[in-house]
Amino acid sequence: MDIEEHFFRHEFGRIVATLTRLFGVRNIALAEDVTQDAFCRAMETWKLRGLPKNPSAWLMATAKNRALDILRRERTARVSEPELTRFLESEWTLVPTVEEAFSAYAVKDSQLRMMFSCCHPRLSEAAQIALILHILCGFNVKEIAQAFVSSHAGIEKRITRAKKILAESTKLFDLADADFPSRLSSVLQALYLLFNEGYHGSSPEAAVRMDLCQEAMLLMNLLIEQPALITPQSYALAALMYLNAARLPTRLDGSGNLVSFFEQDRSLWNHNLIAEGQALLNLSASGTELTKYHIEAAIASTHTSAARSEDTDWKQIVSLYDMLMAIHPSPVIALNRTIAIAQLDGPERGLQEICVIHDLHRLSAYPFYPATLGELELRRGNYPVAKAHFSTALSLARNPMERNFLQRRIDTCKES
Repeated sequence: MDIEEHFFRHEFGRIVATLTRLFGVRNIALAEDVTQDAFCRAMETWKLRGLPKNPSAWLMATAKNRALDILRRERTARVSEPELTRFLESEWTLVPTVEEAFSAYAVKDSQLRMMFSCCHPRLSEAAQIALILHILCGFNVKEIAQAFVSSHAGIEKRITRAKKILAESTKLFDLADADFPSRLSSVLQALYLLFNEGYHGSSPEAAVRMDLCQEAMLLMNLLIEQPALITPQSYALAALMYLNAARLPTRLDGSGNLVSFFEQDRSLWNHNLIAEGQALLNLSASGTELTKYHIEAAIASTHTSAARSEDTDWKQIVSLYDMLMAIHPSPVIALNRTIAIAQLDGPERGLQEICVIHDLHRLSAYPFYPATLGELELRRGNYPVAKAHFSTALSLARNPMERNFLQRRIDTCKES
């Protein structure tokens, strides 16, 4: 049976969101159980009969029929979404209401409502992302724990508490609610962190998680398809995702090893994604607010516009990092700024800038802090010092990809 796991993740989120709209947020567990049942039936049936012409429609139809059975037998309508209750209590209106809930427009609306519900103000940022991954993206507890370097028990408790808070809200978030602007900001931040974790995350399994990037982009695209949700910062975040995703094919080589940004084959970058990202960045310029998404997208655009690494406008990138530090300072951003300065003014200047990073101690467990020191010392010809820094970075590496990459840098010092 030739069907990607990513397909199942995407369909899981669509079905759970739709069923939660019918059953009510108090019954998220029931929505998940019905969805899982539909998937089990699919696996059994498709193994015997092969893939249907439209697997997505097959899954939706199976979940819809199961939902009708439950609503008829258990009268779950009594605790369903308030605006649907009266329609689900009558057999005359039950079927049309469920059919409407599974229409293409309604499914998207349910996904959006669920996304905004997951970003409840009483939930921490970490809990919001865990919920989005679990409910909308179909990730199990173990996968979320691996992605965010947390214990299985810790993630399980976080998700359980978060679902309890959602249940207390009695209904999915209404996009017309007065709290919409603050929720939108939280949703964008959650999707930003989700994409970043996939692009250069801390998972013990892999340094690049394309599945997380894909999920973040799918949800981002769903968001900007809705006129009410389109804002300059929404466009800016979408642009950032597209421009960075364009470089994903070259972040790993054919053996699955990390490739340095400066050694990537730029001819393999996805130029369609670059063009789409640039168009989105242009659209983001319509507002008056300058966000971190705008600046980071502009940095990514500057990188993707250079045919070769040596053609990069490093002066422009340093200027953009200066702007980013002014509105959203962090030690990691400061470290990235020093790398750009080293490219512009040389490794000695880069090392000087590292020494004055505020809260530098917060990078003590970050492997690419000593790795950056190693790269700059290597460029200066200080091979023993560079090797020592790379060895420190190796001891902090979080997954096999990072360990292999840093071991190769150590080997480079030996050869020099």
